Amino acid sequence: MDVFSDVVATMKSGRAKLTRSRYNGRWGSRYGPYPGAGFHVVLEGTCWLVPPSGPAVRMSAGDVVFLPHGSVHGMSSTPDCPLEDLLPALSMTDALVGRVNRHTLPDIAPALDDTLLLCGAYRLRRDVVHPFLRGMPEFLHIPTHRVQHTELHAVIDLLGINTVEDRPGADAALPALLDLLLVYALRIWLEAQCPEESGGWCAALKDPAVGAALDRMHRDPARSWSVRELAESVGLSRTSFAERFTAYVGQSPIAYLTWWRLSLASRLLRETDAPIASVARRVGYTSEYAFAHAFKREYGTPPGSYRRTARETPAPHQDAHAGPEDR
Repeated sequence: MDVFSDVVATMKSGRAKLTRSRYNGRWGSRYGPYPGAGFHVVLEGTCWLVPPSGPAVRMSAGDVVFLPHGSVHGMSSTPDCPLEDLLPALSMTDALVGRVNRHTLPDIAPALDDTLLLCGAYRLRRDVVHPFLRGMPEFLHIPTHRVQHTELHAVIDLLGINTVEDRPGADAALPALLDLLLVYALRIWLEAQCPEESGGWCAALKDPAVGAALDRMHRDPARSWSVRELAESVGLSRTSFAERFTAYVGQSPIAYLTWWRLSLASRLLRETDAPIASVARRVGYTSEYAFAHAFKREYGTPPGSYRRTARETPAPHQDAHAGPEDR
């Protein structure tokens, strides 16, 4: 897998949950905080995102907003509309898609168009969140009506069809569509909105040398990479490569490789029944003892105990980030 695919794979636990909410009149809802990454998709009408800080942002049909840190924010009919706390949201164990809701502030009925939103959240395991995600801003607003991204437009159209209409197979189609929504939203941000001059992972993934080295680590984590070998593979001296990599990524090449191997191992322990010795080999450790020692140093518990605990206690879930229940 390439770096970007691995980032997406490691940031999610379980499947996303969403609710479709139709609002009319004047309305305002407050969301978060929650231990996950939230999103809103405007299917019809217009509304305003009230971010954790800064001015409100107008959103139109087709727009997407992604909130990678689960920060408190609001969605409303106008930027100055009061925000109401949500009623308890549907739990992550309920149906994949919640019901259409209507929510209008009483005794106020200006001529405002209906707004249809998809609001939801991805579970995150905070113990394996990739540093790429940690370095993202509080929210990403992707105004799809202003950009030519046919893939994202297609996903939004299909999400609308499979949530607004009660069609056979929707529960099978929606998880894949939500994964695609996440991939395309993050890709657009990285390619069009993430400035290289900001440094960090924006610069790392776009830099020809550092990006190529990261790609090699992710595609073959079991290989016994050395800094010299990685540097030669991207056409730099050992010293220049190490300094450049550390400046962008925030860790030395070997420190990041070790973190990535153990992060991958944690996912294999949670999601597969592979023996611990097999997991160790798959992530580049020839000795099960050395793997167990490194894993305990990173996660505070041996691999076997980590696997048992992860299976006995599901990843912490958040509310559906999805609007109030039907009034």
